[in-house]
Amino acid sequence: MPRYPEHLTGEGPHNPFPGIKVLERKLGHAIPYQMGSNEGLDMPHRALRKHFGDALAAHVYSYGDAEALGIRKRLSAQQGMPLETLLVDAGADSLMALALRTTCEPGETVVSTAGTYPTFGYFAKGQGCQLIEPSYFEAPGVLAPDLDALAKAAQDADARLVYLANPDNPSGHLHSDSAILKLRDALPDTCWLLLDEAYGDFRDDAGSEFTTRAIPGVIRLRTLSKAHGLAGLRIGYAIAEPDVLAMMMKVRIHYAVSTFTQAAAEVVLDHPDEVNQHVTDVKARREQLAEHFRALGADVLPSATNFIGIRLPSAELAAEVHQQLLADGVLVARLAHPALANVIRITAVQTALETGRLAALENAIQAQA
Repeated sequence: MPRYPEHLTGEGPHNPFPGIKVLERKLGHAIPYQMGSNEGLDMPHRALRKHFGDALAAHVYSYGDAEALGIRKRLSAQQGMPLETLLVDAGADSLMALALRTTCEPGETVVSTAGTYPTFGYFAKGQGCQLIEPSYFEAPGVLAPDLDALAKAAQDADARLVYLANPDNPSGHLHSDSAILKLRDALPDTCWLLLDEAYGDFRDDAGSEFTTRAIPGVIRLRTLSKAHGLAGLRIGYAIAEPDVLAMMMKVRIHYAVSTFTQAAAEVVLDHPDEVNQHVTDVKARREQLAEHFRALGADVLPSATNFIGIRLPSAELAAEVHQQLLADGVLVARLAHPALANVIRITAVQTALETGRLAALENAIQAQA
């Protein structure tokens, strides 16, 4: 089994501030008179109430529930995941950093695909890790993390952790469940698999038994930024075996998720029909957008996310198109990594389907046809 850094084994650090909500649950009753945590201090918040209303102001006085029990209960009920396999934190990025703090010591090696979601490499280097980056597998109609190359790099370097986004960001590629399990089996016994599933809600089989399973040696990351539209509030969750989450709680920033963020997430989770309709609409727009550009002769990459990737003939052309679109007030993503600098990524929003909105890209594609 993968191991933890030595300083986390044994007793390890303990959260000194579990919070009032956790204490109330332990006691079995409410604590209405809170005079020990510097929470609120009778601040009237007149300006805040005038601007946002009383409902928001009520959430700013107290620290959030460090265990985010309300959110975990809703996720558990809706997706059939055991409550003890869920940990809530301030978005998938924060969970990524938390996973690295939990599993890796400075100087240890981690592996991810060159050009995949760059925040992982940013955090890994900040943790003092050595980063190895195998290339994507490229073929006609395919741009995908090379699972065999990831496994080989991990074995050769005795890596402590391998990062994989599935569906991938930025290519949109989705590896099968069996491929993920095969990758896990191919890694060293002491190596973790950090599986970033931020776009998992857009899989056609989202909510399947596999997607809700805690897998030994794997930390799965999810977010409420994409399908649930809460990117600005910063909230996500990890799925892992309970002993793994217990270790993560040792080094977690305990009040990272605000009271208001938790309340907002609970409201959104209480209305799954709206979320499901949004996912359906996004997938329809994604396919409409892909078909439009394919008809123009573009190399559109298959996507199981809320975006499409278009592979242009050169990085120079992609840079030119990107700048033209910015001059028109249109922001698309041009990938920063040199190996993928010829890829333009477009989120499947309604604006992308407006006639002429992406004219600079359309003209460039037709000129190359």
